[in-house]
Amino acid sequence: MHGKVALVVGAGRGIGAATAAAFAGAGAAVVLAGRNLQALEQVAADIAAAGGRAIAVTADVTAEDSVRGLVRHAVQSFGRLDAAFNNATDGPLPAPLAEISTEEFDRGIATNIRGTFLGMKYQIPAMLQTGGGTIVNMASLAGLNGTANLAAYVAGKAGIIGLTKVAALDYADQGIRVNVVAPGPILTHHLQAAGPEAQRLAGLSTPMRRTGAADEVAAAVLWLCSPAASFITGTVMPIDGGQSAGNKPPQMYRQGQGMQPAGQRQQGG
Repeated sequence: MHGKVALVVGAGRGIGAATAAAFAGAGAAVVLAGRNLQALEQVAADIAAAGGRAIAVTADVTAEDSVRGLVRHAVQSFGRLDAAFNNATDGPLPAPLAEISTEEFDRGIATNIRGTFLGMKYQIPAMLQTGGGTIVNMASLAGLNGTANLAAYVAGKAGIIGLTKVAALDYADQGIRVNVVAPGPILTHHLQAAGPEAQRLAGLSTPMRRTGAADEVAAAVLWLCSPAASFITGTVMPIDGGQSAGNKPPQMYRQGQGMQPAGQRQQGG
């Protein structure tokens, strides 16, 4: 991605920071956006120390003037915009649907759906000025399969998937590709704060029996924005250790030996 410019929203930590580093490592100049300027500047310093180029810009994805200004700043700073990762997310703490306040629900929808819409609304025209580009939006496996007690989050992520497909269709013949990543359990600050037992259970919920890493999501985003994915648009890429494929029992069963767990068969035979 030498000579390209990438914008990463929600770049202050976790998946956003890892993706910004991946873009920079591939040769792109990176615009880091988010609400915490100190965190963004630390990510920019880390990228610079590794030989990359990055600038930090504060932005509120729910505010149209802020998003418009962010994209303008990116183009003014580096002359173009080639790739964008819309990674900001927000929402209430887990609770049954009827116990979520309307204000909390609206906050989740504003960040996820409105924020993604505004991002694409201004990123797309900037990309068209130089012949096209690529956008990846952050959804979740929860946007494909409902998750109890996460009404605002699930609705927001499902909305992102719908918006992405429409944008992909609208601009497929104008040189712009738009895709979604839908991670499962990833070891970010939220899961780290939940503690070792929550991390262990999250890992066991996947067929691969582990949680994912932020770098693994970043690698998928980078690939979707690269020429290697040049015929891919409008798709949803799960990054979930196999969760979306179906269920895998805790114990493996051996072919031809019935449905009794292998350990029990050995004990009885």
